Amino acid sequence: MSGVLPGRHEVDKNLTWDLTSIFKDEKSFNEAVAKIESMAEKIERDHKSGLKTAEDITYCLDQMRELKMIIGWAATYSSLAAAVDQKDQTAQERDLRVESLIAKVSSRLSFVDSQLAATHDQVLKEAALLREENRGYLEELIRRKPHMLSPDTERTLSALSTALESPYRIYNTAKLADLNFQPFDAKGAKHELSFLSFEGRWEYEKDAEVRRAAFDSFSKKLSEYQHTMAAAYQTQVSKEKTLSELRGYPSVFDYLLHDQRVDRSMYDRQIDLIVDKLSPHMRRYARLLKRIHGLDRMTYADLKIDVDPDYQPEITIDESKDLLKGALGILGEDYKVMLQRAFDERWIDFPENDGKSTGAFCSTPYGSHPFILLTWSEKMADLFTLSHELGHAGHFYLTHKEQSIFNSETSLYSIEAPSTMNELLLAKYLLEGTDDKRRKRWILSSLVSKTYYHNFVTHLLEAHYQREVYRIIDGGGSINAPVLNQLKMRTLETFWGEDVELIDGSELTWMRQPHYYMGLYPYTYSAGLTIATEVNRRIQKHGQPAVEDWIEVLKLGGTKDPAGLAAIAGVDISTERPLLNTIEHIGYLVDEIERLTKEIAIF
Repeated sequence: MSGVLPGRHEVDKNLTWDLTSIFKDEKSFNEAVAKIESMAEKIERDHKSGLKTAEDITYCLDQMRELKMIIGWAATYSSLAAAVDQKDQTAQERDLRVESLIAKVSSRLSFVDSQLAATHDQVLKEAALLREENRGYLEELIRRKPHMLSPDTERTLSALSTALESPYRIYNTAKLADLNFQPFDAKGAKHELSFLSFEGRWEYEKDAEVRRAAFDSFSKKLSEYQHTMAAAYQTQVSKEKTLSELRGYPSVFDYLLHDQRVDRSMYDRQIDLIVDKLSPHMRRYARLLKRIHGLDRMTYADLKIDVDPDYQPEITIDESKDLLKGALGILGEDYKVMLQRAFDERWIDFPENDGKSTGAFCSTPYGSHPFILLTWSEKMADLFTLSHELGHAGHFYLTHKEQSIFNSETSLYSIEAPSTMNELLLAKYLLEGTDDKRRKRWILSSLVSKTYYHNFVTHLLEAHYQREVYRIIDGGGSINAPVLNQLKMRTLETFWGEDVELIDGSELTWMRQPHYYMGLYPYTYSAGLTIATEVNRRIQKHGQPAVEDWIEVLKLGGTKDPAGLAAIAGVDISTERPLLNTIEHIGYLVDEIERLTKEIAIF
């Protein structure tokens, strides 16, 4: 294969997202930037002398809501342009400009929170009653009050926000701009390698020699940057520990979980139960892969291979639209309208190009529409990825229609439930549409190897490793590349035991994900999928009433905490039962794959 990725300017424009729906041109963007600055000046002029009454507070927050929306447009516009081409210096400079602007505005307006923190709770509650659209902001401020610092300190921290976020930028620059992979040799040929091609193709390559050679070459290049990335990560976690101490939290865990509105027990339970209870099912799955593929040994480089790599249904973008409408149409007319608009109005960025961010994500600016990034390879597996990101899109499409910008911010604990729910609905739809055993096995194995592996294994093991890092930091220690490698290897050994050989490079997996720069994010994937699995079971049992409950949850945004949202959907996450049910379901899926494998006599 040539393997040389096209530049951004060489891809089909019709397959890219259309950012002109935010700003039609650079002039409009610059006008918005100027408006942000003038609005911030006006808010400061109008209110710095004091926010004394509920009416004063309401007027100020009404202005803040509009400002927050325009800032969101500017930040989305600049960050998305940078995400699709990390080598576009103009886009990178624009993104930095917006970051600096946000830091400047945040510092300038930090007096609002400081004055509100000094206001009696009763006055804040009166203000919340005056304007429902501001309730989320005020309730969250009351929660944060005990941990807020002096006005001067808060203003200084806001002014330093760009610098404080620099570890993630350093990581992303190293990963997407500096890491230049050389072609690797396998089976008498050279094969091109990049971050995108490794995670999108070579990890799933059916030829063991080529797959393992790609892993080895990829890992060797990663190792050259391990000390730089470890230094960036050390800076990140040290910053979080310092902030937790400044704000008076008992631990860095309490600091990071505060915004998620969950307690430590929910966090620890999600990690400990899965490592203990899920490991036997996934080891059994690894042994099944080894048998099916006739491998001499099962290595870490082999875990992503498909059960049936020769059965790879292909699908065009147009075909995906019809399938998704069929699978997700159960969620209602509004949802179907959203799906149609996503394709028609170019909400989705499909092409693979040099410098594009890896993986997939959905950005959801308030007052605009969602934007989805992924890399489409015309494989059915891409359909699951797209359904996942459309789950995020549909969630905030509905939330933003029903809630104000202050009431729409959902806890990270719940954020992955709508996305993983869509994958489960898609799988059900595909299973109902076929009697072919090979196709059924492919669908079930996609659920295990993509949906559940990605969310319950990949991200869960990130969370397990991440918890060990924070334990060191919380105890006053520090980390470096050898420590991080050791911690990652220990996590992998705990989960995979003797069933998977952890070859050189396995320990460097911590270098591949940006989630460590987003607080305690990795564990929320399994939390969200736990909720989604239970809601999906409820929909199969109760039908439309359960669907309506779920749609209500999607509309509520951040107006309730994770336990409250889950309860409306019929799930009690205060106990371990939903998580145990989900793990049992994964075991059932592995059982079915084994049964179908025997029936179609694949080995």
